[in-house]
Amino acid sequence: MKFKEAVLKNISNIPGAFIYRKIVVIESDDWGSIRMPSVKAYDELKMKGLDLDSGDSKRYNLNDTLASSEDLVSLFELLSSFKDSKGNNPVFTAVSLVANPNFDKIKDDNFQNYYWEPFTETLKKYDSISSFSAWQEGIANKLFMPQFHGREHLNVAAWMRSLQEQNQDALLAFNYGLWGFTNKHPNGVSFQAAFDLEKREDLHLQGEIIQSGLTTFESIFGYKARFFVPPNGPFNNSLERIAAQYGIEYMSASKKQLEVLGEGRIQKKYHWLGQKNENGQHYITRNCFFEPSQVGKDWVDSCMSDIDIAFRWKKPAVISSHRVNYIGRLRPENRTNGLKKLEALLQSIIAKWPDVEFMTSVELGDLITNKSKK
Repeated sequence: MKFKEAVLKNISNIPGAFIYRKIVVIESDDWGSIRMPSVKAYDELKMKGLDLDSGDSKRYNLNDTLASSEDLVSLFELLSSFKDSKGNNPVFTAVSLVANPNFDKIKDDNFQNYYWEPFTETLKKYDSISSFSAWQEGIANKLFMPQFHGREHLNVAAWMRSLQEQNQDALLAFNYGLWGFTNKHPNGVSFQAAFDLEKREDLHLQGEIIQSGLTTFESIFGYKARFFVPPNGPFNNSLERIAAQYGIEYMSASKKQLEVLGEGRIQKKYHWLGQKNENGQHYITRNCFFEPSQVGKDWVDSCMSDIDIAFRWKKPAVISSHRVNYIGRLRPENRTNGLKKLEALLQSIIAKWPDVEFMTSVELGDLITNKSKK
């Protein structure tokens, strides 16, 4: 790690709740969302000139899609092979989307209105309904604990406006069941950023999306979500009140948040671990990163350095590691690589810190707020 980067990481870990235990939390975003429907869709859209490769989007469009049973079982087998100092397995806080667009209904209505379906219905269209049994097995074995990422990983308002305006890229991708390309929306709103705010008036729709998303979450999983990670970061904090009304006690936020206000306006907000907002919710901030599907970096070494800094300042290690790293449905070698690197990371953590404890984000939140019995 470069000197300046190391200094900044140390400084950023100073504020917030102090915890005198070596706790590791793995937060993994995007479970339940479509992203790239198939290798065929990727190849044909590339041939037709759609931008699938700009920035970090390339690894997602190459590899990321709905998890298969094999993806999940392989992940769970690996997690179950490790135990912490108290006999607990590593556990993924599976930050999940509970719905996807219903492309057929939207098209049949000539793009006049938006329709969605629970992700369990999407799985049926992918011949993957058996994978939801794997989700349930992971939950039962406390290896995979879903929490809330939003209803869809999609900015519904911006996407629908583009479709109604007959944006050719949006329509081309739509015909393949995709929205996750590098779109060139006039106001710079990524379709992937579900709560970015192109227009202030979209806040009402976003509030309805949170309400229906959290209700759907409970109907699918049988318990209320307590932790919310807004997709891609952009978020208007007034929506936290609605999330609180529907059971969200813990919010994920960047340490330096650029809160979106609509019409291109933003304001800076600063957050730290355990900070309490006006709705009585507490923030959980990430301080470690593990993205082995992103080439050009030794992710095991880098993440171990992040964890070391976190523990130095008596902070839990909250690791961000997206679903894309563990998916092999499109390209099996991607799953193989991700699991191999995850295995090496877990081995290194346990070897260096034998007293480590693995927790979910909610368990960490309960510890910070003195609700925990652990």
